Amino acid sequence: MLNIPADADPCWLELLRAALPGAHVYPRVSGQPVDPDATPADYVVAYGPCATLFDEQRRVKAIFNLGAGVRHLLALPNLPRNVPVIRLEDAGMAEQMVRYVLAAALRFAQRLDVYARQQREYRWEPQSPSSLDAGVMGLGVIGEQVARALAAHGFAVRGYARSAKDVDGVAVFAGESRFDAFLDGLDFLVCVLPATAATDGILNRRSMSRLADGAHVVNIGRGAALVENDLIALLDEGKLSGATLDVFHDEPLPSSHPFWRRPEIFVTPHISGLTVPEAAAAQVAGKIARLERGEPVTGVVALERGY
Repeated sequence: MLNIPADADPCWLELLRAALPGAHVYPRVSGQPVDPDATPADYVVAYGPCATLFDEQRRVKAIFNLGAGVRHLLALPNLPRNVPVIRLEDAGMAEQMVRYVLAAALRFAQRLDVYARQQREYRWEPQSPSSLDAGVMGLGVIGEQVARALAAHGFAVRGYARSAKDVDGVAVFAGESRFDAFLDGLDFLVCVLPATAATDGILNRRSMSRLADGAHVVNIGRGAALVENDLIALLDEGKLSGATLDVFHDEPLPSSHPFWRRPEIFVTPHISGLTVPEAAAAQVAGKIARLERGEPVTGVVALERGY
């Protein structure tokens, strides 16, 4: 069963039916009241939250989320806690996010943001290239690819992860005790962390103050990771030189938000990693096939961790 908003692209249903030719794939529109006669589903594919969905579907074997973030799903009080929740892994997003971060990194390293301001002021003033010490917070499927790409473009790269891992060309700092050492002196910081209680507000005055003077911050993870007023204060004080932000506490970003009026902040409308429907449908179908054969799948969310 595919749970979708009323305005969702109908391609999702078509793609899942094509990827699961032997299955009965049917839609349910988010926000509908509980239907006591609803067809019991073996698998739920959720596109956005629905408060009544799991009052209706009580016999599912697994729940798939059409997106990288699952916080909205885990927050549902009626979510069956004994049923695996499975998130998308990449599904066409990683390549886009790598390009997004590289664009921001090269713009910063080559001082193109400075030259853009100088052009508006009719100033011809060559600048020295910026330093190339970069850090990536979050080394999951996407974060690891971002870190590797930065290293391949000549950046000295550090990665921060919950647990130790090996990433070629990247110095990995694992665990909370290594967080400050990871941050110290970085010129360019990328956040690819999921939304959890542990990551809320992790980009705050204290953490961002450990970066090098004139550092640039990129957030493509979740808006809740950034304390927005702390970022503005550090820009005002000259500690940070700029930020590239794709995710926000409130989306769409309100027209009254101060970020719109800050030339040092480059705002994009949550587009750094859009889900590719064909890749997502194929991934969901492949995992359902493995589950039906009794085989393990990746991307299972640890409920206590939130991702």
